[in-house]
Amino acid sequence: MHLGDLARIALTDEEITRLQGELNVIADSINKVQEVASDDVEPTANPIPLEAYLREDVPETPLTQAEAIAGGPKTEAGMFVAPRILGSEE
Repeated sequence: MHLGDLARIALTDEEITRLQGELNVIADSINKVQEVASDDVEPTANPIPLEAYLREDVPETPLTQAEAIAGGPKTEAGMFVAPRILGSEE
C-alpha cells in the first residue's frame, strides 16, 4: 500500500486489504459531500458561532480560604482531608 510506504508503516497483507476498504469508504464519503457542496454554501469549522460560548470577563473578589473549604466534608488546618489511597509514606 503506497500510503503505508509513505508513512513508513509495516502492514500485513490482511491489514492492507482491510485498510483499502476503509479508505475507499472515506473517499466515497468525501466525494458525496463534494457533490452537494456548492459555491453558495460557505465553509464552516463550527456550526455554532463561537460568541455563544464567550462571556464578558469581569473581575470578581475571590473566595477566602475559609469560604473555599467550607463545603468540604472534612478539613484540617485550612485544607481538605481525604482518605489515604496509597501505602504509608516512610
